[in-house]
Formats: sequence, C-alpha cells, structure tokens
Amino acid sequence: MNATVVAIDKDKNSQHAVRWAIDHLVFNNPLIVIVHVRHKNHHYHAANGNDSESDEVQQLFIPFRGYCARKGVQLKEVVLDETDVARALLDYISKQYVGSIVVGSSTRNALTRKFKNQDVPTSLIKAAPDFCSVYVISKGKIMSVKTAQRPATNPPIPPKVPSPLALPAPHPVDYFEHEDASRGKHGKGYYRNAGSERLHLEKNSDPLRGPLKCRAPASLFIDTMDVSFPGTGMRISTSRDSPHEETDFSVPGSLDVAVPSSESSQASPREGVSQNARDLESEMRRLKLELKHTIDMYSTACKEALSAKKKACELHQWKMEEARRFEEARLSEEAALAIAEMEKAKCKVAMEAAEKAQKLAEMEAQKRKYAEMKAKRESEEKNRALNALAHNDVRYRKYAIEEIEEATDKFSLANKIGEGGYGPVYKGRLDHTPVAIKVLRPDAAQGKKQFQQEVEVLSCIRHPHMVLLLGACPEYGCLVYEYMENGSLEDRLLRRDNTHPISWRKRFKIASEIATALLFLHQAKPEPLVHRDLKPANILLDRNFVSKISDVGLARLVPPSVADSVTQYHMTSAAGTFCYIDPEYQQTGRLTTRSDIYSLGIMFLQIITAKPPMGLAHHVGRAIQRGTFEEMLDPSVPDWPVEEALAFAKMSLKCAELRKKDRPSLATVIVPELNRLKELGRHGHSSSSRSVSPLPHSSSNALHP
Repeated sequence: MNATVVAIDKDKNSQHAVRWAIDHLVFNNPLIVIVHVRHKNHHYHAANGNDSESDEVQQLFIPFRGYCARKGVQLKEVVLDETDVARALLDYISKQYVGSIVVGSSTRNALTRKFKNQDVPTSLIKAAPDFCSVYVISKGKIMSVKTAQRPATNPPIPPKVPSPLALPAPHPVDYFEHEDASRGKHGKGYYRNAGSERLHLEKNSDPLRGPLKCRAPASLFIDTMDVSFPGTGMRISTSRDSPHEETDFSVPGSLDVAVPSSESSQASPREGVSQNARDLESEMRRLKLELKHTIDMYSTACKEALSAKKKACELHQWKMEEARRFEEARLSEEAALAIAEMEKAKCKVAMEAAEKAQKLAEMEAQKRKYAEMKAKRESEEKNRALNALAHNDVRYRKYAIEEIEEATDKFSLANKIGEGGYGPVYKGRLDHTPVAIKVLRPDAAQGKKQFQQEVEVLSCIRHPHMVLLLGACPEYGCLVYEYMENGSLEDRLLRRDNTHPISWRKRFKIASEIATALLFLHQAKPEPLVHRDLKPANILLDRNFVSKISDVGLARLVPPSVADSVTQYHMTSAAGTFCYIDPEYQQTGRLTTRSDIYSLGIMFLQIITAKPPMGLAHHVGRAIQRGTFEEMLDPSVPDWPVEEALAFAKMSLKCAELRKKDRPSLATVIVPELNRLKELGRHGHSSSSRSVSPLPHSSSNALHP
C-alpha cells in the first residue's frame, strides 16, 4: 500500500499522530488512511438496529476530515471490528502491505484499558512485519520508532500462459472495497485500495517454446520486450531506455505461440489465426500495463525506503545529539556537585573560623571588661588620693594674696615679664628667692581647669628638667614657680632683646634634656602624662641654659592601657597650639603618648633652623632632597656639624610624620640618638663644619651662652 496509515482513537495523541504523519510522511502521494478499531460488541449493536454507535464513529472522523481538507490531503477512512486492537491492526498491515503506520502513545483510555500487560504501540513495535515502519507519537514528537527492514511488495505470481489457438481472458484485477463485518469468518472488515491488485497467470497445458522469465533489477525499467508469432510473421517489440540499469521482461529469444501447420490448415481458417494474433496483442498490452503499474509501485516503495533511511539517519543523529547532551548534562551535574562540595567545605571552614572569631571576641570582651574594671578601680584610687591631697595641704605651699601683691609690687607692669594664654607672668621675690608668678586671667575659659591640672601635675612630680612649682594661691589662681633667668627657648632662638645665639652644642644638649623630661612624663606612675602643648615658648632656660618643661596646664592623664602608640584615648576636642598639634589627634580626637612626638619633631626643627613652625617640616624635607639642607640651618651659628645636623633633621622629620604609627619610639630611638649628639658636643668633635661669620652683638646686657 503506497499510503500512510494512522491508527486513531478518541484520545489527544491520535490528533497529534495525524498532524505528525501529514507533516513528515505525506510527500509524493497525498493520501492518508485513518484506521479506527471498533470493539466487536459495537458491531453487534449496529446489526441489531442501534445506529448511535455508527454516528459516534462518524463523529470521530469529522475533525480529521476538516484537517486533511485544509492540508490538501486525500483521506480514506477504515473501521475494523475486533476485540483485540493490536491483532486487528497487525492483520490489516499484513494483508494490505502497509509500509508505515503511525499511532499515538498509550494513554489510560477506552483503547488501552483492555490490555493488562502491553499497550497497542508496544505490541505493534514488537510484532509488526519487517516491511512496516511503526511511529509512536506523543504530543507532536516521536516517542519511539521501528524502522522497516525491507520494502513492502506483493509476492510475484507468474502470468497465465496463453493457449495455442486462443488466449483466454485475463483475470480481473482485484479491488477490495469496504466489506461488512458480518461477511468475514472472524467478523473483520477492511478497506482495500487499488494498491493491492495482483497479476494472475494461470497454468496451461499447452507449452510455450521457452519458459517465461522475469528479470527485474532495482530500477524496474523495461528495456526490451519481444513477442513473435511463428507462422504468421507477426512480431511485437517494445523498448525503453534507462540511464542507470536494465530491465528485461521477455521470453528467451522471443515469445512464440506455435501452431502446427497441419492442424492450422485443417482445423481453422486464416481468420482464426488473425483473431488469435489480435488477442495476443491485447494480452501483451495488458501485461505491459500491469508490469508498468508494478514498476511504479516498486519505485514508490524504493522512494519510501530511501525516505525511511534518511529519517533513520536523522533519528540516529538526533539520538547521538541527545546522548551528547545527556553526557554534557551529566558532566555539568558532576561539576555542579563538585562545586557544591567545595562550597560546602568552604562554608564549613568559614563557620569554624566564625566560631573561633566569636570565641576570640568573647575573650577580648572579657579582657576589655577586666581592663575597664581595673581602670575603674585605679581611677577610684586616684580620686581617693587626690581627695586626700586636697584635704591635706602638703602638696605645695599656699600663699596669701597679700604676699603675692607684695612680691609683685601690686602687679606692677615693670615686673611683668611675659604673657600667655593662661594669663600674665610677673617677676617677684618670696622668701628672699626670685620667683615667677603666673596669674589667672578672669576671662580665661579653661583657666581654672588648667590651674587645677598644673597644680596636680607639678605638685606630684619632681624632675631636673621640669619647672619647679614653689606654691600657689588657689583663691585667686596664682602659681609661683622658680625663676628662669634666660627666659623661653623661643625668645633665645629668635634672639629677642639682641641676645647671643645659642651654640649648636647647647642646642643638642637642650634637645636631649627635653626628650628626657618628656620620657619621664610618659612613664609617670600610676598613669602616664601627655603634655599636649610642647613648643619652644614652653621650654624655659635657667642661667646655665639648663632647659625645663613648663606650662603643663593642658597635660592629660592617660590610663596605662592606652598609653602606647597603638591603643588610643579618645578626646572630645583637641587642645594645644595649632602648628604643633598632632594632625591625627586634631582630626580624630584620639590621644596617645606619640601625640607629643609630633610636637617634639617640629620643635627640634626650630632648634636647628630658628624658623617659624608653619610648613617647616615640608621646607626642610625638600631642602634635603635638593641637597640644600645647609641653607636651612640657623645662620647665626658659625660652625654647624652638617652631617650630625642632617641626622638630627632626618630624625626630627620622622617625629613629624602625619601618621602616629610611622613616628619613632621616644625611649628606644629618639633619646639614644640625642644622647649621642649631646656627647658629641660635650667632647667638642665635629666631622664636618662650615664657617659662618658671627653676627655683631648689639646688646651690652645680653646673656652669654
């Protein structure tokens, strides 16, 4: 059968099967046969006069008729009555030589509920003949397929040999139309089309001159056909060219119908011989038509085989592609699992690290809590000690305001020797000793606090290079210090009152003394002290140019736990002189002992350059880079040791670094280096010096170094 067969039922997959068959299998012959297997009981109901079942079957074909009409495909409907659907379809395939059949995949409906073990598609795939291709369609896609192994052809039947006198009429070609179910032995009915017609050639007792041979290669084209009639001089020859292969359907040499001459002359006239020739010619034409029809059928089968082979190749490629995709998916899944395992391991490590960090945080919190409790206890002890000292007047001597007025000649302007942020400073005599009296200004915002701070600091500490507090008048805010004949270091560096310049030896010695006193403050017990206002104006010089740190009113007691350079003590506002304040402390308010190192570095640069502090570190650094450092040294000193001064300047620049962590340690770096330079000046040795003319001395009462 040169048509595509589709088995349908009432399910959705039947519609998908019809659509798929029309889209993929209907090419050369736009004909599709739709087969429906009706249960045998339905036939019995119809025979008894119940037409509802027939109407239901007709309703089943209506959608497919409309769809085929839209697609331009001829439709042939076949209804089979049988209890076993798979067996009915297999019988139809075998009898009609169906080359390809399309079925919908199995669903649990009226068609498949009859089977317990296998469904209809499975049965067709397993039991279909080898010349039939079975396609199982689910939702418009191939679910499974069985490809035919050979083309579907009708078994050849030798043609009927004509008699010597007359050729019998050929057997008619059988066309099987719809048969009623009651006519079959088993109650089966089929539609059969012209594709099932066969050629019957009956045997005849009259022999031919040679046997009838049929040789048909794959192309099935008739190359020659030669039929001759001896005795009549009649011969029929046909030829057909083929570019590929030959087909020879002929009797060897010729097909002869021989009649003995004696019988011909006696039994029949010449007219009978002519009639026989015409009959034979008619028979040959009929045979040629049947052979041509067979060749067309074989060509169609070959085309269908090629199409099936092509589709098998496509299916194989699709299968290989699906296998490749499956392998890629498997590899991707394995990679994803491996990544998941790695992430799981990382998560586990992170959780362990988090647990450790949490434990460390808890330990740090406990240590912090313990440190806070210890600091609180120390603060309470300090407060108790301060309260005890406040009630006991043993820290310093108290002077009455009358004594202060008498010592300063009622605060005479002639005795005024200086002015600061705290207030004016007067020279006076108390207990036959020259003293310096600092008086609190009434409008000083932080004056009382600075007064109390300076009293507490200076009354509790003693150091050779810290100004000595002799007494105070708390009621009027007066502080009494020892008198320093050479004034402040700032005045001497700027040579106010035309004083002589300070030699480089004394300058190195003063720097060493200041660093030693500052280290003493930083190592004070029970709590370190941060001066916060180091500058040349707060460094005082006695008659022998021994330097002492003064003005500790801004000094701050820092707990020992925050006195180092790492942990910091937060202040609400920065205090000190602008150019000497630690930039980091000014920005963040975090105070450490290294905040004084910055002020110390700026002051050291002023000691060797005698220049204002504004931008001094930048200028000295650029001069060192350009090789013009000697021009930055104080020109009033004639014999600077340049190499030692350069080392001193570099150390001072390190002290003036913007970040606290970059500044050197006072105890381990600065003080040892300054002691080395002081010893160098004491022994009077210089590795390199320059000659600078001394400046003229214009003051007769100037102090000598």
